[in-house]
Amino acid sequence: MKPAFVPPVLSVFPILLLLALPAAAVEPYADLETGVAFAGSNDVRIPPDTGTDLSFTDDLKSDPAPFFRIRLGARLADRHQLGLLLAPLRIDASGIPGEEINFQGTVFGAGSPLDARYRFDSYRLAYLYRLKRWDAGEVDLGVTAKIRDAEIRLDAEGKRAWKKDTGFVPLLGLRVRWNPTRAFGLLLEADALASPTGEGRAEDLFLGATWRARPRLELRGGYRLLEGGADVESVYNFALIHYLSFGVRITLG
Repeated sequence: MKPAFVPPVLSVFPILLLLALPAAAVEPYADLETGVAFAGSNDVRIPPDTGTDLSFTDDLKSDPAPFFRIRLGARLADRHQLGLLLAPLRIDASGIPGEEINFQGTVFGAGSPLDARYRFDSYRLAYLYRLKRWDAGEVDLGVTAKIRDAEIRLDAEGKRAWKKDTGFVPLLGLRVRWNPTRAFGLLLEADALASPTGEGRAEDLFLGATWRARPRLELRGGYRLLEGGADVESVYNFALIHYLSFGVRITLG
């Protein structure tokens, strides 16, 4: 996906806000998420004009993969929130394709075992603004600056070919929390944006339940969906990943 234009103020405003606030107005937190990721679909053609269509889920078998995510952040003066996210992902696949695979200029023969790896590492800086708050919930809206570091690799018959892709992707953020009781709640989080030209899109959505075990300790479990990809000059790749997710958030302030 080609980078979209992001006004410079969106990049510097969160940093200026953090520097301007007194220490008493900053409530830091640490968040850890883990579980299992499953490939729903993962279609590749590299390069798009001469490469062979390859599905990590139809032509190969993708293995379930453990994952983790780490987020460090802070709520600032009640309405503002900053967060840094590290979200690596590795999904391996293997199988015996029924036809030759032309990938990145390397031809892998039909009928031979093929190993593949899909790597999608995400680094994000997010800013959220509390748009609305009531007794049982809140709604936050914001923007996310994402660095995508991705790689697709094939191995077979002593051959290896790979394609790396690193780039900046701006996203819009949404967070909705509803707490019917003091201890239990529902949480929706989303980062998403699509290119207006149709070249690519990115969506990361979580829906789950939360339990406040202690005043500064919250546990959660739920479903996460990661979907998106790009159809550009050098790469065609769209993937859908399902997550069974469990997490914990600790307020440090």
